Order: sequence, then structure tokens, then C-alpha cells
Amino acid sequence: MVAIGFGTVTTARLSDIAAQAGVSEATVSRVLNGKAGVSATTRQTVLAALDVLGYERPTRLRQRSAGLVGLITPELSNPIFPALAQVIEQVLSRHGYTPVLCTQTPGGSTEDELVEMLVERGVAGIVFVSGLHADTTADHDRYAKLTGRQVPFVLINGYSDKIAAPFISPDDRAAMWMAVQHLVELGHEKIGLAVGQRRYVPVLRKIEGFTAAVQELLGRTREEAEGLVHHTLFSVEGGHAAAGALLDQGCTAIVCGSDMMALGAIRAVRQRGLSVPHDISVVGFDDSPLIAFTEPPLTTIRQPVEAMATAAVDALLEEVGGGSAQRAEFMFQPELVMRGSTGARPH
Repeated sequence: MVAIGFGTVTTARLSDIAAQAGVSEATVSRVLNGKAGVSATTRQTVLAALDVLGYERPTRLRQRSAGLVGLITPELSNPIFPALAQVIEQVLSRHGYTPVLCTQTPGGSTEDELVEMLVERGVAGIVFVSGLHADTTADHDRYAKLTGRQVPFVLINGYSDKIAAPFISPDDRAAMWMAVQHLVELGHEKIGLAVGQRRYVPVLRKIEGFTAAVQELLGRTREEAEGLVHHTLFSVEGGHAAAGALLDQGCTAIVCGSDMMALGAIRAVRQRGLSVPHDISVVGFDDSPLIAFTEPPLTTIRQPVEAMATAAVDALLEEVGGGSAQRAEFMFQPELVMRGSTGARPH
């Protein structure tokens, strides 16, 4: 038995925590009892194991927050946003900061209203995920005003040279090239792209990557390549509608701007009495949690969520700490994950 703040932890529980953390029971005991001689990384690993196993942390191990950091995301119905938020929150917590999650929903608080609320509460900084910075039609002066209020911030997904801040982005152009190349290697000659509205920077980059790949790999003209792009909503319903239009154009493969859109595309294919991948191949984008367990498992482009989220927090905290993070875009390479929703072009 090892005495800790809220009571006792039995040897059996110690062994569970040690196994989960990959350390010795003696190390777990030292951490739980607040003893010296344990590295910060190991200490954090043990605390994470404690959390995963559902044990309450001893009172003496509960850290005082170094400050609040706002995290503003779009709606959480798309699993990629909770995935990003979770990693950002974990990294912030490791640095002693308390994340404040603010979610935008249709009819709810606007980005500006959420920013005002966070600033009033004295946040140390703000992380924006797919916010108005990604919208080429939005007024980006709002971010200059935030800088003027001496609130550090970092922006994920969507770059603007009008905003002086660190940007974190996946390489959307490379992602689309990977998807098209994969489908061309499977023999597909007519490939469509279902994607969101043109005013968003990630969408524009996806279109650039897609059309360049179709021109070079399939010998199409620019006009022909652009004719294979269908704009819709980033949702299951949007993917369903776009897939219908692309199937009418004779496409045997569809690349989608998100995994949710890809699920809608698969539904549209099945409603026509066709199957994936035997008749139509579908590629998603994000590699959202649980997407590997769909039927068929979805071939998709994986966003490097952990690397992007960690870089975003590191850049933000560098500024919070008085440093000066580089006012530039940090581009992260995506990865093609081949599963069961793509196959050879039907003859």
C-alpha cells in the first residue's frame, strides 16, 4: 500500500498504472508521493496513465494553471475538429495551461464574439482552427486588432499574407496529388473532386493540386480538369450531392475534401445500385478517428494532426513566453492511407 493524497492505492493498482505508463512500480510510487528524482516527461506519462485508467489524481499533484488559452473551432460534428482539439488540449495541459474550448455552431456565437469573451477573461493566447482567417472574403483586420491588444495567437488551416502570425497547415496541394496518382495507378481515367466553397484557402489549394495532377497524369486540359471539380458543403449531405453530379459525368473515382463528404459519396454510389470499390472508388481527406472501421474501410489522406497541433501550441507558447515565433506558414506533409474504398477501374 502506498499512501497518497486522497487515500491509498493498492499494489495491484500500482502495477496497472506502471503497466499503462511503461515504467516501474517504484517510479509510479515516487510520482504519486511527490518524490524527487523523476523527469518531467516520466511524471507526465504516469499522470496520463492515471487519467486513462480513471483514477483521481492526488491533491498534491494537481497543478495550478499557468493561465488560460482559448481554442476556437468550427462545429464538432466533423471528427477532425475534436481530434485536433484533443491534441491541442493535451499539449497545453502538459505545459501547465488550461484550455478553454469555444465551438462555433450555426446560429451561435460568432468568432468575434468568442474572441471578445476570451480576451475579457484574460487568456494568455488563442488558437484558431479553420476560422475566418481561412476565408478569402473575410475582413482580416480583426487579427491585426487582436495583435494590437497584445494577445498572441496562432492559426491552423488557412493562410493569409495579410495576417502577421504563425500558420500551421497541411500541404493540401500535395494531398490531392497523392490521391489522384493513387487512382491513376489503379487505372482510373475520369476522376472527380468533391470539395467545399472556393472562398476558402484550403479548398483553393486542393483544387490547384487536383487540377495539376489531372493535367499532368491524365493529359487533360486545365478546363477539362476544372470541369471535374464539384463544389458543395463539407458534410455527408454535401458529399452525397456532389457524388451524384460526378457520377452523372461518368467518373469512376471520386476524391473528397473530407472524410464526412466521402461517407456521403459512398452512400450516393450505393443508392444507384453500385458498389465501392468494385464500381466506384472513393478517397477521403483527414483520416478522422474511427474512419478505418467504416464499410468498406476508407482510403483517405491523413492530416498529421499530432504534429500540427504540437507545432501550433509550441509557436503560441513561444510568444506567450515573450519570444517571437516566426510569422510564416509551417507546412506539414499529409500521408495517403490505402484501405478498402479504392480499387481497380471497372472494365
